[in-house]
Amino acid sequence: MIRAKEIRVVDDEGGQLGIMSPEEALALARSKELDLVEVAPGATPPVCRIVNYGKLQYQKSKRAHEAKKNQKQVVIKEVKFRPKTEEHDFLFKKNNILRFLEEGNKAKATVTFRGREMAHQELGRRLMDRLVEELAENAEVERLPKLEGNALTTIFLPKKR
Repeated sequence: MIRAKEIRVVDDEGGQLGIMSPEEALALARSKELDLVEVAPGATPPVCRIVNYGKLQYQKSKRAHEAKKNQKQVVIKEVKFRPKTEEHDFLFKKNNILRFLEEGNKAKATVTFRGREMAHQELGRRLMDRLVEELAENAEVERLPKLEGNALTTIFLPKKR
């Protein structure tokens, strides 16, 4: 499938074989019972390598798997409050947020208003401001408290150490 008239060929040990036609390179690869693979089609002339294609694919998938293994998935954990949340419940939920942040996750705090509670949004704002203030030494605020529909939400990040 190589369409170029001339290609630069690299052998299976990584040595340069020079510039030749694709037919010559393919014949050389077949004599070694290997495949001719285009590795840099954008180069002038395009670079092709004589390798075992199955082994190349296997190594590529191994590298991708290793890179994926080292990644950390960021999870957003949510804790819901109401404007009339009592003191003990507030402390319990605050401690849950602290635990989520210590585990390296983001935490989303939501104060949900129902019915006539929408008329007293200042209660929810006070609750959220208190939460932000008490978590200040352990968390950064990624998104300030914002009213979206009938819910006041904010997102906390673990503080950089």
